[in-house]
This record gives sequence, structure tokens and C-alpha cells, in this order.
Amino acid sequence: MGHLILAMAMAMAMVALWWSSAAAQSTVTLVPAIVTFGDSVVDIGNNDYIPTVFKANYPPYGRDFRNQEATGRFCNGKLATDITAETLGFTSYAPAYLSPQATGKNLLLGANFASAGSGYDDHTALLSHVIPLSQQLQYYKEYQGKLAKVAGSSQAAATLIKDALYLVSAGSSDYVQNYYVNPFINKAYTTDQYSSYLVGIFSNFIKSLHGLGARRIGVTSLPPLGCVPAVRTLFGFHDRGCVSRINTDAQQFNKKLNTAVSQLQKQLPDLKIVVFDVFKPLYDIVANPAKNGFKEATRGCCGTGRVETTSLLCNPKSIGTCNNASEYVFWDSVHPSQAANQILADSLIAAGIGLIA
Repeated sequence: MGHLILAMAMAMAMVALWWSSAAAQSTVTLVPAIVTFGDSVVDIGNNDYIPTVFKANYPPYGRDFRNQEATGRFCNGKLATDITAETLGFTSYAPAYLSPQATGKNLLLGANFASAGSGYDDHTALLSHVIPLSQQLQYYKEYQGKLAKVAGSSQAAATLIKDALYLVSAGSSDYVQNYYVNPFINKAYTTDQYSSYLVGIFSNFIKSLHGLGARRIGVTSLPPLGCVPAVRTLFGFHDRGCVSRINTDAQQFNKKLNTAVSQLQKQLPDLKIVVFDVFKPLYDIVANPAKNGFKEATRGCCGTGRVETTSLLCNPKSIGTCNNASEYVFWDSVHPSQAANQILADSLIAAGIGLIA
């Protein structure tokens, strides 16, 4: 009997040890911090704190997020970058830099500088009264100064900056909210010239980040812009399917982006940089929604799902928001649903293995 009790006690001790080890392991992250720049695809609430119409801090945004909270994410729930952070082991998200949470130990998780409506071209952001990419970079420099105080030593801060994962997502607003609707731009530049102009800004931005210590950078390609519900409505002339000429523009940009990344890798040999292709996975979902578990790929879940007000977003007064957003590829007339973001995140993680190895 004594041997049985001893054996049981040892077994329970082993289980307790395994459990505590597993619990400890769950707090280990594959990178020390995540730093994010860009637009509404990755903005987690910076626009809540600036005077712009591009906000998502009201219902029905966030209805499937924790506590049904409208945080400023342009989604019904999690963004692809939220899901990626969780996969990397983070139990809480790096704060939006302009939020009250961006202080103290929270800064050790990284920071999010993204602003919905922004782009590579600063003029795009100025049209929407949001934070230009150049200003996001200035905020990052400011963040580095704060981090040096919080990290405990300049060496600890420098290590975090070097080992952190940097995410950049921009370009869509440059086309949809600027180039296609702004005659001052589209009369002055061909699409080929404008894409080269944007990619030039991207390259300089990456060089600036590298100069500030960044060594692991993931950048998203343009999505299939011609398949976005708002773009179909505004530029599709009631044709069925995606707007092929706009998808061609996106692919042209993506080809130049990939070339620029190859050149950057040669110029900066200690830089790890990867392009996250979101064009193909999102296009595949739209082209074959049922295969991916979706029922609707041509309109968003909220409101009419095609164009809401002048800002292309869910209107808090609009009626008709769908019951189950997981059946919809798009949440509003521009942004993917959490269910679609899950598929995009899976693709991001697969492509980004090299960044964290």
C-alpha cells in the first residue's frame, strides 16, 4: 500500500512538474517584441487618438473581439498580425503607440505605429488626416528613447531592437484612396511610374529602419485590390467578378516589391527580410470561397457591405450586419473578416519562418 501511495505521489509530482514547465514555456516568445508600421490592415487603435474619419472604435467593429470591444481594429475580431503574435507566443499585444497603454513595461512587447488610411506616399495620409509613414518612423525613434529607460540598460534595449520582428503593411490606400481617385496623381504618373515611386519610398524606409537597428523585417504584398467589395463597386462598372486591371496594377507593384527586397538583401547582408504574399491566398479565397469554408466573397458582413458612407467603413447607424461574420471573406467593404485573417496569418507564419530562425 505504501509503495502504491509513493508511486501515486511521484506520478502527481511528475504531472505537476510537467504542468509548471508547460505553463512557463507558454510565456516564452519566439521573438522578444513586435514593431508594426503601416495602414488599416495592421492599425490596432492609433487612429482613435487623432482627428480623422478613419476610425473603427465603435460597434459593430470588434463584436467578435475579446469583451466585444471596438479597439480601433478594422475587423470584427483579430487582425492577421494579432493571430501571428499569438502563434509566436505572445499572450498580450504590443500597444498602439498613441494609446495610454504605450508606457512602462508594455513597451518591452514592442509598439504599433500603424494608422488606417496611411500609405508609402505621405500625400495619401495627408488626404485622410492620418499618420504618414515618415511620422510613424519619427515615433519609432521616440519609442527607442523610451525603451532605453524601460529596458534597464542601453545594451538590453539594443538587443531587443535587433531581435524584434518588424512588420510593414502599406500600399493599398495609395491606390484606392489616392491614385485611382486623385487626378493630380493619375494624370501625372502612369501606374508603372507610380508603383516605382512607391517601391522607392519602401526601399528608403527599410534602409532607415535598418540604420536604426532593425534586422528582421516582414513586409506584406498588396492584396488583390480588384476583389475588394468597395473597389468592385467604385471601379467595376457593375461587371461580375474582380476588377482585373486593378489586380494587374497590384501584381505589377508586388513584382517590383520582390525585386527591391532582393536588392536590399544584397546591400544589407545582415538584414533578414521577407515578403508576405497576401495576394495569392486572398485571391484564392475570393475565387473559391466554399472550398475555404466561406459563403460570401463579394460583399462585406456589415451594413450593405459594398460602400458605407464616404469612408468605406461600417456605419454605426447602418442596419443589416450579418449574423455570422465567419461566413464572410470581408468584414466591411475593404477589410477581411477574422476568419479570412486566420488563413492569411497561416500564410504569413509559413513564409516568415526564416525571420525567426
